[in-house]
Amino acid sequence: MTRSEYDDIRAFLADPATQAGDLLDVARTLVEDLEQARMREAMLRTHYLRLLTAARATVAAEYAGAPDPLTFVRHELDERGQLPQPGEAVQRILSDAQAAAALLACLAEQQTKPRPRDSMRLRRCVGPVRSLRR
Repeated sequence: MTRSEYDDIRAFLADPATQAGDLLDVARTLVEDLEQARMREAMLRTHYLRLLTAARATVAAEYAGAPDPLTFVRHELDERGQLPQPGEAVQRILSDAQAAAALLACLAEQQTKPRPRDSMRLRRCVGPVRSLRR
């Protein structure tokens, strides 16, 4: 669900004309979206674990002096349709990898910074208790 869809839901919930049945429909939609997000996360974690295992096996095979240590990574990339094709621009692939590394470093840096206590999200979530009309 996009940020604007969440904003629309917030506006819908804040509208005094919203009926209890409408709120139930919104709750069902949000639960379905949450289930889909959890499934996507589980799939991504599985793909990540497989790639990480292949990378570790590749390094271990190199340490052991295997004749073709990249077999594990090649196999995993091939299964995902991500194996570079012959003649594909090597510099583009390497620059994509550098950009991804820079992005991850930036994200890691943002996660280490503490959030200000008076952030908009905190103010939006904390407030008087509201109850639905009966």
